[in-house]
Amino acid sequence: MSAGHDHADTFDGMNDEYKRRLMLVTAINVSMFLVEMGAGALSGSQALKADALDFFADGITYALSFWAIGRPVGVRTGAAVLKGASLLAMGIWIAVTTLYQFFVRGVPVPEVMGAVGLLALAANVGSVWLLWAYKDGDANIRSVWLCSRNDAIGNVAVMIAAGLVAVLNNGVPDLIVAGVMAALFLSSSYQILMQSWREWQHSRQPDEHEHGEH
Repeated sequence: MSAGHDHADTFDGMNDEYKRRLMLVTAINVSMFLVEMGAGALSGSQALKADALDFFADGITYALSFWAIGRPVGVRTGAAVLKGASLLAMGIWIAVTTLYQFFVRGVPVPEVMGAVGLLALAANVGSVWLLWAYKDGDANIRSVWLCSRNDAIGNVAVMIAAGLVAVLNNGVPDLIVAGVMAALFLSSSYQILMQSWREWQHSRQPDEHEHGEH
């Protein structure tokens, strides 16, 4: 693969193989959002709904990342900030709805959770494999990797929650997983926003130096 010559800590996505993989992963995530949101509504699983939103956020992230490739640093950084903000919003939404669901105390259907969780896990492991070689780079590229990683971790958690719900006949494990996923969203949002801020400051330094000389 030619990625080895394009790679650096500031890899910006200007690689045809990376673009093809990014388009494939985008299609996978949009498809899984539709599947999981329907399954979450059918089974009453808050964790599946949270994971579906993760897929949706990732689909938007990947499409925006593809659009930002090759554009000026300021544009790429702005795209990363927008994605970080969307992850922050998703994390808050999941946290709030999980707290609301806690008082409803509905027990989700573990069989649906497990079956769909397994399908989602396969989709995410495939996505992680496709993007593994491109996990380092600027904030735009880094946000893609973090979202893919979140999906894989989230699906493992959903599978564990499905098993615990089946054994305990209690919806609390489902709600705990949703809460953990909300924390993961918030953590990724923080990482993306901080890296975006550093890159924006770095991109401004030459301009400030030139103005200082005049």
